Amino acid sequence: MATATQETLTTPSTLQSGLPETGTEAKRYSSLDAFRGFIMLILASEGFGFSALHGDPTWGGIARWFDHIPWEGGVFWDMIQPAFMFMVGLAMPFALARRKELGATERDNFHHVLMRSLRLIILSQIIIWVGSGAIKPQLINVLSQIAFTYALTYLLLKFRWRYQAVAAIVLLVGWTALFFAFPGPDGPFSHRNHIGLVVDRAIFHYDYDPAYSTLNFIPSTVWTLSGAWVGNLLMQSKSHADNLKKLAGGMVLSFVVAFALRPWTPFIKQLCTASFVLYSLAWVLFMLIGFYVIVEVLGRKARSGGASDYRAASDVVPVLLAVQAANFSKTLVVRSGER
Repeated sequence: MATATQETLTTPSTLQSGLPETGTEAKRYSSLDAFRGFIMLILASEGFGFSALHGDPTWGGIARWFDHIPWEGGVFWDMIQPAFMFMVGLAMPFALARRKELGATERDNFHHVLMRSLRLIILSQIIIWVGSGAIKPQLINVLSQIAFTYALTYLLLKFRWRYQAVAAIVLLVGWTALFFAFPGPDGPFSHRNHIGLVVDRAIFHYDYDPAYSTLNFIPSTVWTLSGAWVGNLLMQSKSHADNLKKLAGGMVLSFVVAFALRPWTPFIKQLCTASFVLYSLAWVLFMLIGFYVIVEVLGRKARSGGASDYRAASDVVPVLLAVQAANFSKTLVVRSGER
């Protein structure tokens, strides 16, 4: 499936709205499909099995790229979830504009987003319950996190871009402030007693290990919202040079701010710290730029066909379900063997 955008008519409403109005001349971005497919393939194949090569004298170094960092830092495998959530946001302007072309009203789109978010949460609970063999309501599953960030991003896109940017800053600053306002016994970024875990213990009455929490959706919304910004940028169909300049600028800015924050807020994926959100966002933009240059600029077009709009948000869900179902099947097989 190739990606299509429409040439944007520059009007006052286009400049002020979170979603650009579209005209009729289509431009296709196969690079977005290639990037999305790459991330899906990496996830579905569990990193091509490279993590099994730990300790190998030749491939051991590469194997470390395909396993999560235990606590502070970040490697390639830690960038997969940010990339997925970014791609969900990237799909939103295309998909919503397409629905509008087909006659959907704002009310229809709002209902569509709410129902999709609700379905994602329900599916996440079913997967968790089947995998654990017990009813254990929790919202740290990636499907639930996507449900929250998807809905929040949709609401934020209704505002002008500068207000969206302010909202992104507030989300990151507010999340960081919570860590410092309610520190654990070993400091703000506590492994077992940070604010997110405290809230989940009060609501769900058990701990998570690793230390992910439901409230991680607050900062991770920035990944999805940033994806939507890039989607809007590409829908305006500027030159490749202009698009790459802005993508590179966003990447550099994210790296600079991430490392500037690092002395106070370490790179911790499990806590979704502000510095890690920006650090991982920079790497996601770096990967996207690579695919854009290879596919769009150098002309190595991917073979494609079918639908004319880009709907990564629709395609991400079944892949995530398939991958998690496979993981749960492995768990069930292991349990059966233990019996």
